Amino acid sequence: MDAPASPASQDFRRQFVEFAIQAGVLRFGEFRTKAGRLSPYFFNAGLFHDGASLGALAGYYARAALASGIAFDLLFGPAYKGITLASATAVALAQLGHNVPFSYNRKEAKDHGEGGLIIGAPLAGRVLIVDDVISAGTSVGESVAMIRAAGAVPAGVLIAVDRQERGQGALSAAQETSRNHGIPVAAIATLDDILATLRGQEGAGERVAAIEEYRRQYGA
Repeated sequence: MDAPASPASQDFRRQFVEFAIQAGVLRFGEFRTKAGRLSPYFFNAGLFHDGASLGALAGYYARAALASGIAFDLLFGPAYKGITLASATAVALAQLGHNVPFSYNRKEAKDHGEGGLIIGAPLAGRVLIVDDVISAGTSVGESVAMIRAAGAVPAGVLIAVDRQERGQGALSAAQETSRNHGIPVAAIATLDDILATLRGQEGAGERVAAIEEYRRQYGA
C-alpha cells in the first residue's frame, strides 16, 4: 500500500506510553541493558501476553505504520517476537481498512510440509519489518538479507520504542540501522515521548530526573 498522508495528531504516541506503563510493560527502576548500561527504564513487549493488551498494542503499531510515511506492500515479523507483532498488526491494519499480507521466518529450515524458512505470504514488493526494539541491529540485518534474497525490497523497520541512545558510535541504534541498510526506522514512541508523558504525571519527578541523567550519558 502507498503511504497515506501522516495524520495531524500524534496523540497516540503518548497514549501508547501511558498504556505501556499501566500494563507494566514500561518499567522504572534499575535495569542492565545488552550494552551493559544501567538504565532507569525498561520496555519488554513480551509482557503484552493476553488478547486485550496484544490487540491494543497492535492498534498502536498500525497507527504508527500509517503515520510513518513508509510505503509498504507486506509486513514481515522476524522470529520470535516479530511473529506475533507482525500478524497482530496485520489484523489491526485490516480493521482500519488497509488489508495487507504478512509473513515471518522460522529459525531453522523445515524439510517437510511447506518447507523452507518463510511462512505466510511470499516475500514480494515493499516489505515493512515489524519488531519490538532495535539493540545491536542483528535481527534487522538478517531480515533485510532474507527479503532481498527473495527479490523483494526492504521498505523500512517499525519498532515499539526508540530509546534514542548511542549504539556502536555517536548514532543511535535506530540511526545506525537506517544508515547501514539504507531504510527508514519508525517507532510508535521515542524516549522524547516517554519523557513528555512522565512530565505530565504528578509525582514522576524522580523518574524524569533519572532518565534525563541517563540520556546525558548515553543519548545519541
